[in-house]
Amino acid sequence: MLENFRTTQFDVNGVTIHCQHGGKGPPLLLLHGFPQTHVIWHKIADRLAEHYTLVMPDLRGYGDSSKPPGETHHANYAKRVMAQDMVDVMHALGHAQFLLCGHDRGGRVAHRLALDHPHAVQKLMLIDIAPTRTMYEATDKTFATLYYHWFMLIQPAPLPETLIGNSADFFLDTTLGGWGSGGTSFIDPAAMAQYRRCFCTPAAIHAACEDYRASAGIDLEHDREPGKISCPLHLIWGKHGVVGRLFHPLEDWQEKSTASVTGVSFTAGHFIPEQSPDLLLTEMLTFFSQHQHDSD
Repeated sequence: MLENFRTTQFDVNGVTIHCQHGGKGPPLLLLHGFPQTHVIWHKIADRLAEHYTLVMPDLRGYGDSSKPPGETHHANYAKRVMAQDMVDVMHALGHAQFLLCGHDRGGRVAHRLALDHPHAVQKLMLIDIAPTRTMYEATDKTFATLYYHWFMLIQPAPLPETLIGNSADFFLDTTLGGWGSGGTSFIDPAAMAQYRRCFCTPAAIHAACEDYRASAGIDLEHDREPGKISCPLHLIWGKHGVVGRLFHPLEDWQEKSTASVTGVSFTAGHFIPEQSPDLLLTEMLTFFSQHQHDSD
């Protein structure tokens, strides 16, 4: 998939990051979420690449990137560390400043990247997330039921790794079909094959658990530090997803930002890049093209 893009392995920040990249125009970094890979962008990548130089990596722990074992306090899966991976990849490609879009866990990495590297991020789009700390602090029975994985995956190893590993295909299918998405029919079979290949291994399952363990610990510590997003922020969320049902994305992110915050909801579930690609493409072209006009 994504045959029109170059594939490069970047040795950065102690790991190897697998990345596909190409196109023309301003650089745009696209970050995927759990339990997927950079392949989530395949329905819009070719059209986006007519306007932007796309950089589509696999986050550490996912896809064909390195999956190091978790360390004490899960620090090597902190979003601060994962964000540094991405900055290093962009620097390796010669991009000191760039546009940024993240879905799901990639959105959490993007949030931290915009905080830690404010001069690098020109504009930021987040897809179907509320701030991590906001979501944890608002936890009630409904949220814990719908996002049970936030609490299952953070249990000490090897409990969740063993349970998921005993039926990884079933867990993956159930996850991709959930969160308001109404099944997996919207996922291209070739994309599903890639997700299955990349997720259903002991190393990948452990890495995903470490990602969530970090979010429930060290990431919350970092989120308590002073600092807010200083670049224009645009939000996309699904009406049928957990974020759209239980949270207030515009208000929640306005509290985390000193710049303009805009947003729109789609009639969709959580996996918007594949469920509503045409709508997402329109929003991306509109929002990110304003950067070009502002820079003229």
